[in-house]
Amino acid sequence: MLKLLAPLLALFAAAAAQGGEVATPPALPPVVVYAPSPCLACIDWAEHLRRHGFSVTIEDKPLAEMPRLKRWLNVPSALESVHTARVAGYFIEGHVPAADILLLLKERPKALGLAVPGLPRGAPGRESYNPVCDTACTILDNAGREHEVRREAFNTLLVGAGGRTSVYARH
Repeated sequence: MLKLLAPLLALFAAAAAQGGEVATPPALPPVVVYAPSPCLACIDWAEHLRRHGFSVTIEDKPLAEMPRLKRWLNVPSALESVHTARVAGYFIEGHVPAADILLLLKERPKALGLAVPGLPRGAPGRESYNPVCDTACTILDNAGREHEVRREAFNTLLVGAGGRTSVYARH
């Protein structure tokens, strides 16, 4: 994230040092998250996006409505996770890191969206917390006071027309 913002911040600092006017960086487009309620991991992921400058709205959906919503947004069934989001005409499926979404918005590729299929441990919103949510999306690695975060490697996939995918980022 800092790698993406560093050149922009340096530009603003240089302009300010020279007494020039500093333009306000463009606002990020709003994100709408569709999630079954209650889903603590989905809420944590939305908070992750907020910490990275996004304005996020969560719309609670009955679990039974999520498949229809995903079809409407053209999310391939093989790439599904629990929550689905929309931003700037793209779908964001699952626990996609904010840095990947920022890169998507900067590059604006011809694509349907980004996906992190399933529920990889260690992805944003999937670090560790208590209690287990009702949608079975939370994994608590131990029951003691100290939580052991287990991470697993995962990819963010760029989803193109017809559901074709390519690895957009590795984590």
